[in-house]
Amino acid sequence: MKSQNLQYIIIIFTMAVAFLSCNDLDLAPTNKFTDANYWTSTDKAAAVLNMAYSQMFGANYFFANERLTDNLYEGRGNTDEKIITSGQADAALGRFANEWKNCYEGIKTCHIFLDNVDLVPNMDPGTKERMKAEIRFIRASLFFRLTNHYGDVPFFDYNITLQEANSIERTAKTEVINFVREELNAIVGQLPKKGEYGDKDKGRITQGAAMTLLARTYLYENDWANVASVTGKIINGNYGQYQLFPSYEELFLPENEQNDEVILDMGYTLSLRTWSEMYDAIPLTVGGRINAFAPTQELVDDYVMKNGKTIHESGSGYSEDEPYLNRDPRFDATIVYHGYQWKKANGSTSTIYIKPGSSKSAGVSNLDEYAGPGQNSTATGYYIRKYYDPTAPEGMAAGLNLILMRYADVLLMYAEAKNELGEFNETVWNQTIRSLRQRAGFSDASALNYPTGNLRDLIRRERRCELAIEGLRIFDIRRWGTIETVMNGTPRGAKFAAGNTQYITLDQRRFNKERDYLFAIPQSQRDINKNLTQNPEY
Repeated sequence: MKSQNLQYIIIIFTMAVAFLSCNDLDLAPTNKFTDANYWTSTDKAAAVLNMAYSQMFGANYFFANERLTDNLYEGRGNTDEKIITSGQADAALGRFANEWKNCYEGIKTCHIFLDNVDLVPNMDPGTKERMKAEIRFIRASLFFRLTNHYGDVPFFDYNITLQEANSIERTAKTEVINFVREELNAIVGQLPKKGEYGDKDKGRITQGAAMTLLARTYLYENDWANVASVTGKIINGNYGQYQLFPSYEELFLPENEQNDEVILDMGYTLSLRTWSEMYDAIPLTVGGRINAFAPTQELVDDYVMKNGKTIHESGSGYSEDEPYLNRDPRFDATIVYHGYQWKKANGSTSTIYIKPGSSKSAGVSNLDEYAGPGQNSTATGYYIRKYYDPTAPEGMAAGLNLILMRYADVLLMYAEAKNELGEFNETVWNQTIRSLRQRAGFSDASALNYPTGNLRDLIRRERRCELAIEGLRIFDIRRWGTIETVMNGTPRGAKFAAGNTQYITLDQRRFNKERDYLFAIPQSQRDINKNLTQNPEY
C-alpha cells in the first residue's frame, strides 16, 4: 500500500516565487518557507521534507541515464542524450543545465528545512531528528549525483546568499565525496530500519538506504575493501532485513511495491503523481504512442542461455535462427522481441510482430514491425517490457514506483568487490550470483554451480542483465572504463535489415575519453559566476 504521506504533493503556493537571480545555486522554492509564520506545525515541516523527496530524483533522469549507455538507443528526434552519445555536446546543452539546476534546487530546499525546522513548536524530538536525518540524506545524495556528473562542483552546507552564489568556486570532488560519506555515517543511527516505519510512512529513507548509498560512493571509486565491508553488513542484517523477492518479473509490478527487496524507491500514484516515459517505449499495439528508445542488440546478446553459457560459447545451444529461445529468464521480463507473448492485465496474451513482413504472413495488422530509421515503430527491432505498469490508463500515466535501490544490487556490489579483492569463493557465489539466478528461474546445474576461472566478465554481465533499464549502467561503464569502447562505434539492432539477412546498423556513437567522462559546467552558470571553471575540452 502506498503511503499517503509520501505522494510528494507540493502545496501550490510554494511554486509561486519571484526569483531574484538566475543563479541556480540561489533558487529557493518559496520565500514563505523562510517566514517564521510558516513553521507552525509538524505537518508543514513534513510538506517541505516531502518536496525535497520529490526533488531527489525523477523518472525523466531514471530513463535518460539509461539512454546514455549501450543498453538503449534513441530512434527518433535529436534529444540531449543523443547529442551527448554522438559526441556533439557543448556547454550550452539543456541536459547539463537542467541536471545542475534541479540538484541545486533540491539542496536549497534541504538547507531551508534545516534552517527552520527548529522553529516548529512542540514538535516531537524523535520525529524532528529523524526528519533532519532524511533531509541530510537527500542533500548528500544530490551532492553525490552532482559530483558524479560534473566532477568538482560548488559545495556548501548552509543556505548561501546571492552574493556567495555568484562568486563561489568549485570544490574538489574528493572533498564533496568525503562530506557525503561523513553525513551518511552520522545520520544512519537516527534513521529507522526497514520495517520500523508505520504504514503511513513506508517508503521513507532508512538505515539500509543510507548504507547502500555509502556503498555506492566506494563502488564508484573502486574502493573494493570498503564496498565489501559496507555491503557485507547490509547482507548480515545490521541495517534491517532484506531479501530477494521470489519473482523477478513480478518485482516490478504495482501490487508488489515496497517488498522486502526494495531499499529505496520513488513514490508515484495514479492521479496524484505519475510518469509516462513508457508511453514511448512499449509496442504500439499494446498502448504505445511511438517508439523513442529501445534496447540494443548489444544488450540482447549479453543475456546468457539457460545453461549459463554466453551465446558465443561452445555448447551454449544458441541459434541465430531462434535467437530468443532458452535465454536467461530475465530477458523475457525486460525486453520485447519478435514473437513475444505480451501478457495483458486481463490474463490474455498478444503476439508482438516485429520482423518485417511477419504480421502480413500471420494475417494480422499491426504497427510494431521494424520499418527503418525515424519511423514510429522500434529503431532496433526491440521494445521494453520492464517497468510497464498494467494498471496505467491510456497514455501510460503510470503510478508505479521506480526502484532506486534494491537488495539485488547490494549482492552484486558485494560479489564484485570480493572478486576484485581475490576473495571470491563458492560461499560468496552461492550467496550472490547463484541466489540471483535461482530467483530469476535458472535451473540447469551448469548455470547454478560455482564456476572456475576469471569471473570478472561473468559478474559484470550478471550486473548488466539483472539491473538493465534501471539507470545504473552509465555509472558502471564509467568506473570500469569500458565506456571508451562500448560508446565508441556503431550500435546494432535485430537481424531485420536487407530483407532480414543483416543486423540493423544504427547511428554512430562517439566518446572522447579526455572530455566525456564528465558533463560540462553549464555555460549559463559560468556567464553569471566567473569563478566557475570549465571541464576539459568543453
